[in-house]
Amino acid sequence: MLEKSLTTIEAGTTKNVRISDKEFRRLSFADKRAYLDTVLPKEKMALILDDPDDKKLARAMQPQELYWLFKENGAADSVELLALASPQQCVFILDMELWRGWSFQEEQAVEYLGYILKGGEEHFLELLSHLDFNLLSLLLGREIFVAGGIGDLNTDEERQTDWDHTFDDVFLIKFKNPEHAVIIGFFLELVCRFDNSLYVALMESVSGEVDIESEEECYRIKSGRLADLGFPPHDEAIQIYSRVNPATFTPATDKELLQTGEMGTLPEMSVSGKTFLERVIARMDSDLFRQELNYLINTALVADEAPFADMEYMGSVVERVHGYLNIALEYLSKGDETKGVEIITGEHLKRLFQLGFSIIIALKIRADKLTEADYAAGKVLSGLKRARPAFYRGLDSDGIDAYREFRELQDVTTTADFLTELEG
Repeated sequence: MLEKSLTTIEAGTTKNVRISDKEFRRLSFADKRAYLDTVLPKEKMALILDDPDDKKLARAMQPQELYWLFKENGAADSVELLALASPQQCVFILDMELWRGWSFQEEQAVEYLGYILKGGEEHFLELLSHLDFNLLSLLLGREIFVAGGIGDLNTDEERQTDWDHTFDDVFLIKFKNPEHAVIIGFFLELVCRFDNSLYVALMESVSGEVDIESEEECYRIKSGRLADLGFPPHDEAIQIYSRVNPATFTPATDKELLQTGEMGTLPEMSVSGKTFLERVIARMDSDLFRQELNYLINTALVADEAPFADMEYMGSVVERVHGYLNIALEYLSKGDETKGVEIITGEHLKRLFQLGFSIIIALKIRADKLTEADYAAGKVLSGLKRARPAFYRGLDSDGIDAYREFRELQDVTTTADFLTELEG
């Protein structure tokens, strides 16, 4: 059984082969990594946590890959996985989770600080030096009042205040949010005990007022880290939704790909050959192309300000990227796969995405001019009038009363014909 499994792994066809936990532990590290790419998230996490190489396996993943696994299994159920993560992986998860647009999410920060503390002192101390001082100061400034200090004399108001605690008989602390006191208190106790100089610096920083500039600085630093991993700033990302003229679009033939940040991993598109795009990719796939595709997906996630806690929404953004690329490629190549390979080899995916978007937005422009009392027609128009137009599944052969992303040129044709009837 094991030999068969190993042979299948090496052949790259493990998707239909399953081995026992015991057999998995007997694989080489490289084969373990290959096998993990073929199993569902819950099984993947269970295999990692039960393996002697648990930390090595977890840290071999790119930050994006580990984060996606972390979210697919649910943050609260993945605390053990987080405890195996490297500081760089943990910082990436925090960058993803602690911000909504430009706003720092204090509740999320306390929640994830609790997850980190559950990983044990050793893991916490490994991570501590990698955390932004400004971010810690921002969080603590919203969670505690601080008085006292080395050589300071307390004011009358401070002497009369009922302080909650002191960790060093120097700084006096009062918790602003009692429900967070246990987590914040445990964090401060560890910092005071293991890195007193950091503790003193934080207390002195927090004793001053935290203003909006601190939040802006933390956001800027966070954005820089994500840019290094292939996540562009929002003002750059939103450009993928620029319109082009499909009638005059001419694909380039001289694309040069440069590595953008570190190679990252998002949920891969299964190249099953069901769509024209998949068949073209199967003929010209490469690591560099995958990086370009992943960067485009990252860009779309940033542009849509996708809540990374919402896996369903993130999945829909990924599906939209694949759909727009497929539509653009079908439109340009007219079903010729060889032509499709030439186009996708010579033209940047960003421009192909813009072409697919422009083809879809033309339907929205037509729909915005129409009103319809009929239920089905109203549903078609309602989906098209969204900021990101959606295809009404009632137009599919199964007639389901729901929406999905546009996937292929036939969706465009079907919708366009429907609009023509309404216009007529």
